[in-house]
Amino acid sequence: MTIDIERQSTTAKAAAQPAIDLKQELAAAAAGVSLRMVTKKYGPVTAVENVTFDIPAGHYCCLLGPSGCGKTTVLRMVAGHEEISGGDILIGDRRVNDLPAAKRNTSMMFQSYALFPHKTIWENVDFGLKMRKLSDSDRRTRVGEMLELVGLSHTADRKPTQLSGGQQQRIALARSLVTRPQVLMLDEPLSALDENLRVRMRTELRKIQKQFGMTFIQVTHHVEEAFSLSDQVVVMTHGRVDQIATPDELFQKPGSQFVAKFMGDNNIFTGKVVNAVHDEGLDLIQLEVEGLGTLFSRGHASPIGSEAACSVRPDLVHVEPYSPDIPAKSTLAGNQIVVRITAVEMTGYVTRVSLMTETTGQELLYKVRTTDWYSNSMHEGQLVVMSWSKDNCVFLPH
Repeated sequence: MTIDIERQSTTAKAAAQPAIDLKQELAAAAAGVSLRMVTKKYGPVTAVENVTFDIPAGHYCCLLGPSGCGKTTVLRMVAGHEEISGGDILIGDRRVNDLPAAKRNTSMMFQSYALFPHKTIWENVDFGLKMRKLSDSDRRTRVGEMLELVGLSHTADRKPTQLSGGQQQRIALARSLVTRPQVLMLDEPLSALDENLRVRMRTELRKIQKQFGMTFIQVTHHVEEAFSLSDQVVVMTHGRVDQIATPDELFQKPGSQFVAKFMGDNNIFTGKVVNAVHDEGLDLIQLEVEGLGTLFSRGHASPIGSEAACSVRPDLVHVEPYSPDIPAKSTLAGNQIVVRITAVEMTGYVTRVSLMTETTGQELLYKVRTTDWYSNSMHEGQLVVMSWSKDNCVFLPH
């Protein structure tokens, strides 16, 4: 298909106008999303139960969790592709429970981008506007502006297979955004890509979201992806929300044993709360761990005698050679346990050192800069003391 003279004129006019006008228009269209006690049942099976959270307008939110946790169901309920069984969904200040998907002013970007291979790039971006029966002149203006904004107006006559993966993603986004949606939803758009391309594409996604100032909601089961993309992460398990936090908060202070485990690599110790003292804004909690003794952590204590856990990241522990003259112990200043090095894995900048407790056989992890690791004399099979500060140890009540 050849771009006609009228279309060329429209594209040229869009290029001559400041792109910031369209960016402001897209940002102004962005709306927040609120879920209030939302439930979804399939017969006797409850897939999502009493889910409540808010996504501010213009934020990038990732729904994170393992397969089957309900995150895709939540996304589809917001989009209107699944009916809710209870609760309320608001987009902006509109309650949309009973509105069909076509009237919610949202857009969905799928895993495969779902570009029409037989249509040109112009026709792909134009498709949604055509379905909404906009006039020819409005469609030409909007498509021209959008292709110019994503930097791909020169590809208008090409087919999707003639574009790179990054260009295809930009076209899929352009097609999603050209209708001026209040919310863009992304259903695991990067999961089918290899690791290198996934990293490049998530950088592109975040750049575009910031550029447009849109509200993005993305489903993912990749922790690193959620951390790198989002302003807000909603962690789900078994159809419920377990924790809502910024990526930094989630990394620094997981709120439960499930979250600490799902984040990966955290060293988690389970036991019973035996004492707690309010100190420096948080409780200093004493946890009795079978086979390891007393460990200290920071947080908000559960009742004395209750089962709980504490967690420390592998990059926040210290390892040094064990000496029988200085037995390992826990003190108010920190925690120490005797472990054995079971494996050393150099992964590049970071070396992963696998450890195992002598008394319980629990597997633990220590992460250290590779240059620092190879400057010491420790080796696989050696007994060492693993220690960490109470201030770096997070209390996990459930």
